[in-house]
Amino acid sequence: MKGQTAIITGSSRGIGRTTAEEFAKRGVNVVIVDIDDTVAKEAAEEIKAKFGIETLGLKADVSNANDVKIMFEEAIKKFEKIEILVNNAGITKDNLLIRMKDEEWDAVLNINLKGAFLCSREAVKIMSKLKYGRIINIASVVAFIGNPGQVNYSASKAGLVAMTKTLAKEYASRGITVNAVAPGFIQTAMTDKLPEKVKEEMLKMIPLSRFGTTNDVANAIIFLALPESGYITGQVIHVNGGMYM
Repeated sequence: MKGQTAIITGSSRGIGRTTAEEFAKRGVNVVIVDIDDTVAKEAAEEIKAKFGIETLGLKADVSNANDVKIMFEEAIKKFEKIEILVNNAGITKDNLLIRMKDEEWDAVLNINLKGAFLCSREAVKIMSKLKYGRIINIASVVAFIGNPGQVNYSASKAGLVAMTKTLAKEYASRGITVNAVAPGFIQTAMTDKLPEKVKEEMLKMIPLSRFGTTNDVANAIIFLALPESGYITGQVIHVNGGMYM
């Protein structure tokens, strides 16, 4: 993959940041995308200094079509081509159905699902010309098992899985593969804030008896992005320690 370029949305921290670093280790130039301009640029500079590859930090609201268009234009201006897109940006706004506000539903669907749609739409224009591309969508175990209080999040991630399969069929003839990674319970700053009792109950559901790391997820993303993975498309790799089989 050395010399290729990857756009990773929501990549200033967590799974996205680890994924960006794993790409950088392999000589892939990375575009760091975040809703916060300062954070995106700082992360890009840190990765550049650490791994010696070219980076670009961009601010973008992935649910905004104009932001996404400009984001890709800036990336092309610097790197001329984009071979890899990781749709990682996502948010949660948990609530039980009866209490969920329209804004909570809309915000999660707009970022998690519409955002991936808008980014993929721009990416395939570029990848189709190259006759090569790798799109990896970050879904979730809750797309398959559901989770009380997350009807919006579960729906967004299930929609992402269906979109993955459809795009895989639409763009296979262009040499573009589209796959998804569905993480289970992964240790991040967000999950660290959960009460210990909740963590204990979650751990009981995992046969491997440990929570996942951001590296566990990033390794699956890297695998799907490899040129050697070109005969894998429309698939979901579950990274959950056996929580869902």
